[in-house]
Amino acid sequence: MLGNDFSTFSLFKECLPIDEIDGILFEYNNPFMRTLIQRVSSASVHIANEEYSKIDHGLLVLLGIEDDDSEEDVEWLTSKISKMRIFEDESGQMNLSVNDVNGQILVVSQFTLHASTKKGNRPSFIKASKPDHAMPLYEMFISQIKSKTQQNICSGKFGASMQIELINDGPVTIWIDSKNRE
Repeated sequence: MLGNDFSTFSLFKECLPIDEIDGILFEYNNPFMRTLIQRVSSASVHIANEEYSKIDHGLLVLLGIEDDDSEEDVEWLTSKISKMRIFEDESGQMNLSVNDVNGQILVVSQFTLHASTKKGNRPSFIKASKPDHAMPLYEMFISQIKSKTQQNICSGKFGASMQIELINDGPVTIWIDSKNRE
């Protein structure tokens, strides 16, 4: 239970989301690059009813970018994802990385990861970065994940209307954000 001294909240103002504690609403700013990672048996992207890209065993990475995201966020996320041990070893334990299993990676930009559903029933995407900022970071993400994994990286088409098909393996689905480092 929190006391009546709310001065400590100013210390956290830049790193906490909007929250309600003991009936008091605190509004914070917490921008971050978001990824949703799925271990897949296969995944593909279709654009205008045509197959655009496809992978077999590996990772589908959905990537959402905000205006405050930077090269540092890309560096941290690509390092984390390339080393994440979410593939099973011979004893059935998740001890292997995408590199260890020679897995493929499909990266898809997805601004809807930054949807806000706080007000009403229609999501707001105001936090999602505009293409002039997001596209270079998206391309940098693809380049860095390729460099860190030495794997062929497939991708969606930035800004296109896409249909994604996947077979989630496990299922294993992991949410990662670059600001909270989790």
